Amino acid sequence: MAFTRFIDLTAPAAERLREDTVAVLPIGAIEQHGPHLPVATDYYIAEAIAEGAARAAGETCDITLLPGLAYAKSDEHAWSGGTLWLGARTLLAVLDDIGRSLAAGPVRRLAFLNAHGGNSALLGVALRELRTRHGLRTFLLHASLPADQGGTSPASELGLGVHGGLNETAAMRHLHPELVDMAQARRSVPEHLTAYEYIGFGKPVSFGWTSDDFGTGNGVIGDPTPATPELGRKLVEAAIANNAAALRECARFLPYRPTG
Repeated sequence: MAFTRFIDLTAPAAERLREDTVAVLPIGAIEQHGPHLPVATDYYIAEAIAEGAARAAGETCDITLLPGLAYAKSDEHAWSGGTLWLGARTLLAVLDDIGRSLAAGPVRRLAFLNAHGGNSALLGVALRELRTRHGLRTFLLHASLPADQGGTSPASELGLGVHGGLNETAAMRHLHPELVDMAQARRSVPEHLTAYEYIGFGKPVSFGWTSDDFGTGNGVIGDPTPATPELGRKLVEAAIANNAAALRECARFLPYRPTG
């Protein structure tokens, strides 16, 4: 059982990876995160959690960590400087090419570890495309599941903390404190959305949105002000542990009942 970084392997070593090796692809984003966080916030979080989880899972199964994908589907932030994004068709094509390339070797399991909510729906489509086109067993893991996709956000954010809020800010204060400017952090929770019974994050009716729709004025949707490095450490360590456990299942998962 082993953990490897794919980019550090020689070609013969890559060819000796196993069918049940799980290739882990961190996927983040380069996009505005308000005035207090760097545009690479999602990428930094994806990389840190993917590597931590891959190393931990590699103690009991074979894991290879692929180079992370920084540019992804961030058009909901295209209104703001600092956002570099790929269109849906482009990102699907990139993921298909990566999967096709991987399938040319022995590896048959590919797990995306995603840290940007705007990628999630498209990554769900990519799972099946890669399964049907290239025979890969595919999985989608999350650094944390966003509130608008069934996850939770702290009570102080009223279930509306989806971007640049408490958890992301805390994680970055732990991982890269030198890149966080808490003097610029402001509470920017769109509290008026609580008046809608059916439409909203985590409610029965979802809606299309861009991050300048909510009237916050700074691109943040949440409350970063209580974020601490200690909270960030706890969040990151929990995410690493949960995703390591998930990767161990990815290494042995079969949708059918084994025979014999």
